[in-house]
Amino acid sequence: MRFRGKSIRRKIVGLLLVPLVSLTSVWALATVVTGSDAKRLLDIAPLIEKVGIPAEHLAQTMQHERRQTMIYLADPRESDSLARLHTKASVTDRAASRLRNAMAVDAVGDKIRADSAANTRMTDVMSGLDGLDDIRRKAEQGTIDRKDAFAAYNELVDPCYDLLLALHAYALDELEIDQEGRAYIGNLRAREALAREDALFASALAAGSMTKDDVRTFSDRVADRKMLYSVNLPLLPVDERERYEKFWAGSDTADLRATEERVISAGTGAADTVNPERWQATASGVLEDLDRLGVESIGRYQERVEPFAARVVVLAAAVAVLGFLVVLVSVVVSFRIGRGLVRDLTRLRRDAHEVSGVRLPAVMRRLAAGEQVDVETEAPRLHYGQDEMGQVGQALNTLQRAAVEAAVKQSDMRRGVSDVFVNLARRSQVLLHRQLSLLDTMERRTDDTDELADLFRLDHLTTRMRRHAEGLVILSGAAPSRQWRKPIQLMDVVRAAVAEVEDYERIEVRRLPRLAVSGPAVADLTHLVAELLENATVFSPPHTAVQVLGERVANGFTLEIHDRGLGMMPEALLDANLRLAETPEFELSDTDRLGLFVVSRLAQRQAGVRVSLQPSPYGGTTAVVFLPASLLTEKPTAALEGGPGEEEEQDRLDGPAGKLAALAQVPVPLAGGSSSQLGMPALDGPVELEAPIGALDGEEPEGLPFRARRRSVRQEGREGGRSTGTPLPAPEQHQQARDDSAGALEATRSEPLSPPRRRAPVLVSDHGRPVGNASRYFPVAGSGERADDPDEGAAEIRSGEPSENLTALPRRVRQASLAPQLKAEQEPRPEGNHRTADQEPEPERDAEEVRSRMASLQRGWQRGRADNGDETGTAGTAPGTTLEGDGR
Repeated sequence: MRFRGKSIRRKIVGLLLVPLVSLTSVWALATVVTGSDAKRLLDIAPLIEKVGIPAEHLAQTMQHERRQTMIYLADPRESDSLARLHTKASVTDRAASRLRNAMAVDAVGDKIRADSAANTRMTDVMSGLDGLDDIRRKAEQGTIDRKDAFAAYNELVDPCYDLLLALHAYALDELEIDQEGRAYIGNLRAREALAREDALFASALAAGSMTKDDVRTFSDRVADRKMLYSVNLPLLPVDERERYEKFWAGSDTADLRATEERVISAGTGAADTVNPERWQATASGVLEDLDRLGVESIGRYQERVEPFAARVVVLAAAVAVLGFLVVLVSVVVSFRIGRGLVRDLTRLRRDAHEVSGVRLPAVMRRLAAGEQVDVETEAPRLHYGQDEMGQVGQALNTLQRAAVEAAVKQSDMRRGVSDVFVNLARRSQVLLHRQLSLLDTMERRTDDTDELADLFRLDHLTTRMRRHAEGLVILSGAAPSRQWRKPIQLMDVVRAAVAEVEDYERIEVRRLPRLAVSGPAVADLTHLVAELLENATVFSPPHTAVQVLGERVANGFTLEIHDRGLGMMPEALLDANLRLAETPEFELSDTDRLGLFVVSRLAQRQAGVRVSLQPSPYGGTTAVVFLPASLLTEKPTAALEGGPGEEEEQDRLDGPAGKLAALAQVPVPLAGGSSSQLGMPALDGPVELEAPIGALDGEEPEGLPFRARRRSVRQEGREGGRSTGTPLPAPEQHQQARDDSAGALEATRSEPLSPPRRRAPVLVSDHGRPVGNASRYFPVAGSGERADDPDEGAAEIRSGEPSENLTALPRRVRQASLAPQLKAEQEPRPEGNHRTADQEPEPERDAEEVRSRMASLQRGWQRGRADNGDETGTAGTAPGTTLEGDGR
């Protein structure tokens, strides 16, 4: 096969010719296998020293303790038997502690735990040691017999030899060396069989007799020892095998072998034919000789293992070095072949990463920000080679340019759509502003109550349309057209937001502190609060109220909007809060959450403003708006709608007349009376719930509720003017227009005031307690608390005295323009109710108070006529009027 050029085929074939990955895998496998063998051989020496020798020593000490325990159980009356048992037990405890300490070392313990067989055997040894104290206690108390004690100690010794066998298998895998090692461990087990034989026969000698079970067990141990030697000795080298055979055929073991044969042949009476001291000397000597012979054999075995271990280590090193050289050559060849491929792929990767991670996101961000993007600058044409890699790079560059061009076209389209929306919204706003101005002029010009009510309703609808048009501007990314330069009172901002809501009658606004919002933030904050109020009224039952309250916090001010709807699911509430906090990009397909997006965008425009939703204590949803201190000031300098300034308005509200006027603007439902029995008009519109104002006047005791102060003032007035202070003017009803006949006038006065509310708002004037019957605090028409003399009113007009406030509205004197015929037709009042000549005249009323009362009375008349018309259907009442108030 001929290879020409830098084609993909040549590079693939070159990589196949040099199987670097396969060769590296084979080298790594060989290195790991030989290295693991060498590592185990290097680890066996410390393991034998730290674990093997202590385990064998522990087995021997438990053999001695077993023998002494058997003797004690055979004859517990011997004086020093228990003391010797305690001595043997202490020796065993020291051997066990040595083994535990060795396992506590991390290096040794980790190596043991790494091998499953060794770890299992070590666990068995430790478990047996944990139960050793129980065996000793039973032996001392005599609750265990010799047979059970013998079996229990055997179960403690066997795991020690199993552990030695596992350590041997951990180190060596070579067949001949492995068989020799297992043979030495088998010789140790043969020595254990002799130790069991010694313990069993020594206890029988101490008891003075042997049972049939003892004889059977004794003969079984002798057979086990012979069987173990016959199996393991052939596996040893010749010289080692001859040493063991010579030892057992010599004179050192002749006495032991003769005694064993005599015991087996004598049966149960063998205990009487053997001297205990002689048996102990014989058995102990043979055990010590076997121990010495085993140590010497194992030493020579280790000398034979060392060359084998060295050979394994050398082989592992050779495999590692030679394999590394082969791999190195393969790497060089593969590098020369793949260098060009890597260079081309690296360039493609760099270009692709730059396009996907840098250029294209930057272009998208700039397009989202409204910047102009040049396609040639952001996606230049790149030149690649003519091979396959070059073609891939050219295709990638073409794809990049197509993506940028598509993004630019989409941005231009979205910008055009936004411009169209903004243009339409601006035009609508201009028309709506002109319409509001025209409606305001018509409202000031007309005197017809029905037409005025309809104009107020149109005015309110136009205000709502202006807010929706402004929302469209915000969705398009533009700034609202309404702007203020000077701070506006926070209460006025909330009132303006309430006026932009359809069901504004259901909104109850608590009195807010005297704070002002900076001018640039007024429009956004008004729209934001209006959107939240709209949601609260739409998603709550129509018979419930929406409460707005606020308070100062550490870093600013919070407004809370409570509704009594069904609330939101936890998932929906979390999603809404995420939208409010993150302000995602507006999607045209997401038309169900326009209000949330508008609120989020408005909060983002004002740095520090945060909006969150949470479950309401009333069962609905609470919207919390946080206003940072940077947007608030203490003293407002302008009013939102051109009304009186904050200082003047607050001074008026703080006075006695202002307090009565504030109460006169709140509709209080009567228990069973008509409008003629109530000395104040009913107000149709949003309600301001004031804080306790009983202590605002310094003349009254601190903390006195406002309704109590009203009663005290009225009581002082009824006592004949003995009060030194100036009496407060009572709220009064003013005639808004004169009817054509006296009958119509009387019919109008007799109509009940029935506000068209689903539920009347509650006035809070005394620490959250609602105002009860209004007749307790205000004079009832015809009650005789004050008499209005038309002559006195006329005299005041003729006197021409200048007003105290020249800039205020002109004062209106009751019945000054009343026809003499109507004056003559009035019924005489009781003598007790006429004003005496020596009483001081009442002070002049404030013009703003009079205006407020007149407006309230006018709206009360309109509602009364509408309700009376709906209930009776008579033609004498005025036609139905709007229930939404002025809407401003």
